[in-house]
Amino acid sequence: MTSDVDRYIRDRIEPTLRRHSDRGRSLSTRARQRRNAGLMRKVKYAFWAVLAILLGSAVAGFILPLGTTGVMIVLGVMIAALLLIALIPTQSGVKTEALAQTDIAALPLKTEIWLENQRKALPAPAVTLIDSIGVRLETLAPQLERLTEQEPAAQEIRKLLSDHLPELVTGYQSIPQALRREARNGRVPEKQLVEGLNVIDAEIARMTETLASGDLDKLATQNRFLELKYQEAKELGQ
Repeated sequence: MTSDVDRYIRDRIEPTLRRHSDRGRSLSTRARQRRNAGLMRKVKYAFWAVLAILLGSAVAGFILPLGTTGVMIVLGVMIAALLLIALIPTQSGVKTEALAQTDIAALPLKTEIWLENQRKALPAPAVTLIDSIGVRLETLAPQLERLTEQEPAAQEIRKLLSDHLPELVTGYQSIPQALRREARNGRVPEKQLVEGLNVIDAEIARMTETLASGDLDKLATQNRFLELKYQEAKELGQ
């Protein structure tokens, strides 16, 4: 069965992955930029913390000589402050349940960050598709700024990003690693995951094009077929 999965990925999925490789590198660059921005914030926090401690100790020294004990206390406070700053996450994570509560305009970015956190638990073909989805989300984001939460199009997009996509990924992750490439109820979890991500990638692209054309009714109508398609995702981890 493992060879069947390999053949499927080679014949059906790898051509798609090659088309998405450049977009994947773009997503990795953006993720790296977010991490670098987080590191720079830490450096700034550390600088201002050390400066504040030094200024505070200098003022205290004018009033009362610090002595050796005072200097040691200042150094201890400085080290403690730096350790606390080092423990601050470089990039805040996004919990699965938080996606449903996220404002529609911010949902693409939050979903992209959530996907980035899932990379290590997914097979290589799925990671490449996740990279592609992340880039498509970046393109989708400006389109959502014009939507309100009550519009059918916004509700369909929210359902795709905060319901169908997380259920597909977490359903796969709930399966023991040794069974992910074996047939289960007539389906191979890894193959099903890759197929599902491929469909979601194409669906986000279609949504973006439809929103750009202003045909919101068409988006809401065509998206109904996904209800049955993603029902399989809910059953993946059962």
